[in-house]
Amino acid sequence: MNRIYGLTLRGIDALPVEVEVCVTGGLFSISIVGLADTAVKEARERVRIALGTLGIKLKGHIAVNLAPADLPKEGALLDLPMAVGIAREAGFIPKDVSGIFMGELALDGRLRKVKGGVPAAFLSREMSLPLFVPRGNAPEASMVQGVEVYSCSNIAELFSHLRGEIRLKKLDFSLPKAKVVEVEPDFADIKGHVAAKRGMEIAAAGHHNLALIGAPGSGKTMLAKALRGILPPLSDEELIEVMRIRSARGVSIEVERTRPFRPVHHTASVVALCGGGSDLRPGEISLAHRGVLFLDEITEFRRDVLEALRQPLEDGCITVSRAAGSVVYPASVLLVTASNPCPCGYLGDSARNCTCSPGDIERYSRKLSGPILDRIDLRLQIPRLTPDELLELDGAGESSFEIRQRVIKARELQIERWSSFGVKCNAELSENMIKKHLGLSKNGRAFLKSLGAAFKLTGRGFSRVLKVARTIADLAGDKSVDEPHLAEALAYRGGYFFER
Repeated sequence: MNRIYGLTLRGIDALPVEVEVCVTGGLFSISIVGLADTAVKEARERVRIALGTLGIKLKGHIAVNLAPADLPKEGALLDLPMAVGIAREAGFIPKDVSGIFMGELALDGRLRKVKGGVPAAFLSREMSLPLFVPRGNAPEASMVQGVEVYSCSNIAELFSHLRGEIRLKKLDFSLPKAKVVEVEPDFADIKGHVAAKRGMEIAAAGHHNLALIGAPGSGKTMLAKALRGILPPLSDEELIEVMRIRSARGVSIEVERTRPFRPVHHTASVVALCGGGSDLRPGEISLAHRGVLFLDEITEFRRDVLEALRQPLEDGCITVSRAAGSVVYPASVLLVTASNPCPCGYLGDSARNCTCSPGDIERYSRKLSGPILDRIDLRLQIPRLTPDELLELDGAGESSFEIRQRVIKARELQIERWSSFGVKCNAELSENMIKKHLGLSKNGRAFLKSLGAAFKLTGRGFSRVLKVARTIADLAGDKSVDEPHLAEALAYRGGYFFER
């Protein structure tokens, strides 16, 4: 049997909605059943008027059933499949018409772009049915391989195609040539901070979480923004993952290879950061998938907001659960945090004295729980440059482009080494992979045994030191992880802000 399908979004997935239409005698009316929200129910007027522009005068009572009945349907993307179903039942298009249709109807019959083009294409491929979308959704719908996609600008054009009067051109698979956007500021424009730049290069190369600690005005936020410019560009697979999330969320999906950078204000709620709400929408951590999640002034965030990050930072995904159900969103992010070392901000500063009492500093440092700190791989102290240093330094060091080339080379080594395990970077290594395949030398093992206890490392912390050391070795082009790599990795693990 030929069926008309629309779709509704659930997380980043599109779920099929079968549109059943029954026309009976009596006065004209349209009723819509099937757990539809207000936007869907309002479609009855949009559909009636849009069909009227084609000279189609509807008669009798028209019942539209959206199945399955227990699945909530939201948004205007069901306008088009309902119009097609009604037109087919009324005899204005052939009975053998079938496919997946999505789009919002304007009153003059135009098709407006809706969210969810990429998830819709995945659904079309799964069901082996053609997909019909508004012209505005064509670029994103054609990004999925193995899908029969047609786009049209209005309902008249679509009906002419369905009646065989014209032939819409099938969209070819096309992953647009994405651009790499040069990020400001460039590392070459940042004076000094040689040690911090080295730490950020390591974080970018291995996808390691990073904390920046320093006095106000020391350059923490500027360094965090520059980090995006040294990250490797998104691969085709990663680009599709990012586009799928953005498409489902209805966010602008301008295609670029530069990784996402999502700064989050310290007043953000758990729902804003992790996702949720009545429609189970993705939060900032999912919108930052495959990119950077930046928490500036992390000590000012509510405790419950930070604690909600524990599971996604470990698993690379987040489960959003509400009464209506639950959705799993991808959330593989490089976490970057920035904070002052104490309440006044000047602990350890060379130019100003700290005015905080030991008790103030102790309470301030305890704003971050041990489990959150344990998930931060590199802790970088950012000293404030003096006016003399700012005037004497010529600035230029290496550009973001030069650093990015080293990062890309290190990532290529990691992909070559770990691809058979389904792992893309060192930060994703499992305990078993660390144990069997890290390449820790005998000298390195002995060194770690002698110093590991002094750093009070937990089991997770121990593993993260080994992952960072593996990245340092990759940047150096070394096959084995040796004493110098471990020493540098351990050095990034300390800092007075993190002492307990």
